[in-house]
Amino acid sequence: MTDLERVAEVSERLLHEVGRAIVGKREALELVLLGLLADGHVLLEDFPGLAKTLIARSFAQVTRLTFTRIQFTPDLLPSDVTGSSIYNQRSGDFEFRPGPIFTNLLLGDEINRAPPKTQSALLEAMQERQVTVEGETHALERPFLVVATQNPIEYEGTYPLPEAQLDRFLLRARVGYPERDDEWRVLEQRLERAQDEIELEPVVDRETLLELQRAVERVHVAESIGYYIVDLVAATRSTPRVQVGASPRGGLALLKLSRCRAAVHGRDFVTPEDVKAVAVPALAHRLILKPELWVQRISADDVVRETLDAVPTPPAEDLALAQDRSARDT
Repeated sequence: MTDLERVAEVSERLLHEVGRAIVGKREALELVLLGLLADGHVLLEDFPGLAKTLIARSFAQVTRLTFTRIQFTPDLLPSDVTGSSIYNQRSGDFEFRPGPIFTNLLLGDEINRAPPKTQSALLEAMQERQVTVEGETHALERPFLVVATQNPIEYEGTYPLPEAQLDRFLLRARVGYPERDDEWRVLEQRLERAQDEIELEPVVDRETLLELQRAVERVHVAESIGYYIVDLVAATRSTPRVQVGASPRGGLALLKLSRCRAAVHGRDFVTPEDVKAVAVPALAHRLILKPELWVQRISADDVVRETLDAVPTPPAEDLALAQDRSARDT
């Protein structure tokens, strides 16, 4: 079994195990898994009660990652996230006491309820995987992944995430309400286990997850696919519907997620379908729309979908050549 075949096999086991707790939401779970494999941060945005917190906790259980949950509130201070220096009377000196950010998987619950000063405490950690307190820099153990949640309809007492922080999330995913049969399965499983909590079995450990992340780097990306990604990102900047389009970081996010999706689906090369499948989660939260579009009820998701329709897909013959080259390389 090759490294990439192992990625597909382990990914299927991870999704199956997490699916025991999150019923009928394979697409959303796969997006979160792609974020983990791409070593990126995930923003879960949806209505209350749709298992956003449970998703983060479930992935921590099946990957054996150290897990910390921070409930963001208006009175939360930056030091409550990063930690602070405390005076030690025995040694007569200050010593650093790490905060909850020193973990592998950090759940920032209702992240938009904290003021911007506290939200900014995450910026350095999310980008550089380190925390600087009082001039001293502390490295975070790999992997360091943030899964943040926010409610898209409740605005009282919230602070919208600044664009700089939104841009640091690799993707934004929505869970959505379950189908009728799936919702009954949720109730049925609760009756069977006779308790609220569900225990999930570990599938991989931290080291194995790091190996899977490294294996994804072997997925081939044809030049035509690369230019397709570049053209998609550029199209978000030229459309008259937006004030600010996606940055080059958005293109990198699209590239990383496309490679991870190809690996999860058992391929060692990226196709246009991979790019299209992750374009909305990777790009939509990076766009700043013109104000009048709110009145017309046009969302950033709609703009990205329009972009996908407008940008030509790479020719099939280019993809065939890319597939042949990938096969020769392996």
